[in-house]
Amino acid sequence: MTIAERHKHILDELAKSGFVSVSDLAKSLQVTVVTIRKDLKILEDKGLLYRSHGSATSVSPYVSDRSVQVKKLEQVEEKSKIAQKAVEFLEPKDAIIIGSGTTVGAFAQAIPRNYPLTVLTSAMNVAMALIDTTEIELVQLGGVVRKSSSSAVGHFAEEMLKSFACSKLFLSVDGISLDHGLTTSNMMEAHLNAQMIRSVQKTIVLADSRKFGRKGFGKIGELEDVDVIITDSGIPEIFKEKLEEKGIEVVVV
Repeated sequence: MTIAERHKHILDELAKSGFVSVSDLAKSLQVTVVTIRKDLKILEDKGLLYRSHGSATSVSPYVSDRSVQVKKLEQVEEKSKIAQKAVEFLEPKDAIIIGSGTTVGAFAQAIPRNYPLTVLTSAMNVAMALIDTTEIELVQLGGVVRKSSSSAVGHFAEEMLKSFACSKLFLSVDGISLDHGLTTSNMMEAHLNAQMIRSVQKTIVLADSRKFGRKGFGKIGELEDVDVIITDSGIPEIFKEKLEEKGIEVVVV
């Protein structure tokens, strides 16, 4: 196979799934990993892809901090379907943590008003979505308010969280990467989310398919910290396969 043919194959795979793995390409093209890395470097220099550790994507993997007021207008239908499916993971009398973000905000709105729960959250949009419920006991974490995410972060929120043990965490993220795990765009938010994971028995990530292959500034944790990911049908098949290989239940709506 010529260099041009290899490059066409790489770009075709990227167009199909939005992501390619160096090791998978080396195996399918029967060349060395070094050769594939050189190919990816050439294609990146031409502006045709973005390289990352051990992989490449068709769009920049790095995400910046954006307001929930902007993000709530994006992927609305997908987030609604993800939220509805997430409700099925609730059990009566559960004590749960809900993180911050627009997808978990949609989840909070989808919870039946008379469902018996205890909900601990750092997010004010989540708290407001549940404020008029009759059977839900609501615990609001305090601290420094991040206006872009409408959530509390910092020392006081983390110290308060240490006083609780919950059954499930419903978490939104800015990025899910095979090599870098779960990330968000703010390091203080990431640190609080990491502590949330340590405070529960099961972590359920709610993420639309655009989050796969992306990375935020702050690392929350490894993929091994996740039990379930609920996403939409746009998830690249290679991501679904790799996540399931790690023992993560991937639920597609």
